[in-house]
This record gives sequence, C-alpha cells and structure tokens, in this order.
Amino acid sequence: MTEPQDLSAALAPVSAGRATVRLEAGRADVVLDVTGLAPETRDALEAEVRSAAAALPGVAEVRVLLTSERRTRRILAVASGKGGVGKSTVAANLAIGLARRGIKVGLVDADIYGPSQPKLLGVEGVKPQARDKVLLPIETPFGLKMLSMGGLVAEGQAIAWRGPMAGGALGQMVDADWGDAELLVLDLPPGTGDVQLTMIQKHKPAGAVIVSTPQDLALIDATRAIDLFNKAGVPIVGLVENMAGYCCPHCGGVSDPFGSGGAEKAAGAMGLPFLGRIPLAMAIRSASDAGTPPAAGDTESSAAFGALADSVSEWLKR
Repeated sequence: MTEPQDLSAALAPVSAGRATVRLEAGRADVVLDVTGLAPETRDALEAEVRSAAAALPGVAEVRVLLTSERRTRRILAVASGKGGVGKSTVAANLAIGLARRGIKVGLVDADIYGPSQPKLLGVEGVKPQARDKVLLPIETPFGLKMLSMGGLVAEGQAIAWRGPMAGGALGQMVDADWGDAELLVLDLPPGTGDVQLTMIQKHKPAGAVIVSTPQDLALIDATRAIDLFNKAGVPIVGLVENMAGYCCPHCGGVSDPFGSGGAEKAAGAMGLPFLGRIPLAMAIRSASDAGTPPAAGDTESSAAFGALADSVSEWLKR
C-alpha cells in the first residue's frame, strides 16, 4: 500500500518541487504550482503528475488542483507626443534588442487605432488564440511574443471605438497569458488621451522611453508626453532622436531634413538622459516594410538600435 511519503517521492522528479500532496483512502490530492509555465508546458506537467500518481499501488483516484501566483511584470512604455515620428519602429526594434540581451520580452501594440506591429514583425494575418477567455500572445520570428489589435480585426478595418472600449482592449492584451515574460514593451499611440491615461492608472509602467524627431514641432509634443508621465509618477528612461540625419546612398553626403540634435538639447534642458540617435536610413525603412526589423540582424543599420537596447537594459538593472 502506498504511503504519503511514497507519493511525494514518486512525484518529486516529475514535478520539480512544484507538487504538494495528500493521500487518503486511496485518493491522491495533488496541488500543483504552475506559475510562469506556458499553457502547453502546464498541460504536459499535469498529465505527467496525474499518470505518475495513478501508477502507484492502492491509488484509485487522482485529483490535481492547479495554482498560480500572479506574476509581476515590469512594463516599459514607448511613447511620443505626436504621430509620424517612428515610435512603432523604435518600439519593435527596442523589444528585439532587449530580447537578444537575454530579457524575456513581450510586445503589446497598444496603438489601438493604428496597429503596425504585425507588419513590422512579419506576422500579418496571424490571429492570437484564447484559453479560458485569456488571450495567448503569438510567437514572432525574433524571440518575443506579441499582441496587437492588428491581429484581432480584419486588415484595413477601421477601429471606431470610444475610449472605454479601447482601454478595455488594452487591458486584455496586457493581462494576456505572457508565460515567463518578465518585461512588456508597450507601443503606445501618440498623444496624451484615454488610452495613455488608462494604461498609467491600471498598469503603471516602470518607465517610459520618449521618441521624437529633431525638429521643434515634434519636441513640443514630446514635452507634453513627458509632462503626462511626470505627473503620474512614471520615470522617464530617456529621449530617443529618430530620423536623425539622412545619408545619401549615391553620394554618401549626410543631410538633416528634420534638423539635428534637437532631442539631445531638449533632454539636457529637462535633465533627462539622451538615449541616442536613429538615422533616417533607407535600409531601416525597407527592412521594416519587409517585416525583418534591423535589430534582429548585425548590419550597419542595426547598430543604433543595439546601442539603444544597451542603454535601456542598463536602466532596467537599477
């Protein structure tokens, strides 16, 4: 006849210390901690534990209760005060860069009305599934999972939602089953409206990266975004100057159609870190359109994103 200690010993190598057992009148009750496990891993572990317990002499019934602690993940917001500054491209490449540095990253395309991450990450047309009414993020070819409204609606369909519906959609994506992800990068929509306020109130980020182009008009709006995060007590990781300098592929000359150094000067004036410049490069544009983000490779155009990921990674270690 099997004793409780026999049951514990039989399940120990299978459960890796995740099982707590009780044996009474031929019934084995197993409490199994599945915190941080992906759905397929969780199901496989439950089946193995159930099988190992049922194989013991005198065990007529096996009951398995799954428990999981709510994982605390840090959220990193990538924001801008206005559209058209390349925020989504920066967010995608930053997330990939962080993943390549060993951080378990998930990417939330929180730009509800203009989702672009499916195209940037080469997963257009891939729809996420759900388990027990919880979304399951889709896998990308670049070492991170992603959720976007672009994967939940038909291509080209307008998302005509008022603020509460958009905020609810953002909440479902943030609260999805992210498995062992320790950091969520949020690609926020431009501006300082309902979606941003909902995110800050319900899912307070650990920090915010602000993206701007060098010209004064973009910096005015970036300053408003910074003010919003400051008022909410969200630390500013720093400013990124995007589209900073264009190198002509024919003559090699460098010009500055949007100006030069504006974001760095603004960061200095506000006492904020300057995280670096991303050039206005044809290679970045073409790679992004093709769904092959530069940060996933080791080309000349990936260097700026690598430096950005290094800076943010160091900030996250604080």
